[in-house]
Amino acid sequence: MPITVTEVHQHDVNELIERMRRVSLLEDKSLLPYQNASVSLEQISPDSLAPAQLYVLRSNLERQRHLKFELARHGVDLFRLNGFVELQLEGEDGLVGMIPPVVEESVEANGRVVNLICDGIHRLFLARLEWVVPEVVFVRGIDKRFPYYAYPNVRGWDDVQPVETLVEEGGGKMLKKWHRVEKHRALYRDFTGPFSNLSVPRGVGQM
Repeated sequence: MPITVTEVHQHDVNELIERMRRVSLLEDKSLLPYQNASVSLEQISPDSLAPAQLYVLRSNLERQRHLKFELARHGVDLFRLNGFVELQLEGEDGLVGMIPPVVEESVEANGRVVNLICDGIHRLFLARLEWVVPEVVFVRGIDKRFPYYAYPNVRGWDDVQPVETLVEEGGGKMLKKWHRVEKHRALYRDFTGPFSNLSVPRGVGQM
């Protein structure tokens, strides 16, 4: 069911950066990978970014496009939030937070430095389709103990396939990312902590 945004509450860049520094790891809330990093809001072409995910769901792309139209009714640009927003959705209790896509500077084993997408790939894929240069939260100088849990795709965006379902023809589940370590969940970033119900758009609200 399409969502309806009834209210938008804007938060500025300074508050976005302050809250980003409080992002913890999912399995250990005392570990803050961005605490001492450089965090900024920048406009960057999606073609300069390195996806780690091997697919995007067409249904999620449609939801993001619908959300773009909903936000525009409130004078907000999906691709340039100028900080972050909290949304009141029709039929939902409480506010739902939405931050710009998150990009981390990552130094790989061969010495190459890549701008690795760690959150918001559907919005960035949509930005490419619509020839938009979006805002992203760019994080540099991350604690080396806490690299992003997956490697960048070898062929970049060429490895990202739009799909209808996550089930392959043989019945198996599609490979999502190539993980760096066996217990990769230990490196998951928990963006829901400092922000309001960020998990809702990926679940109940399906934004």
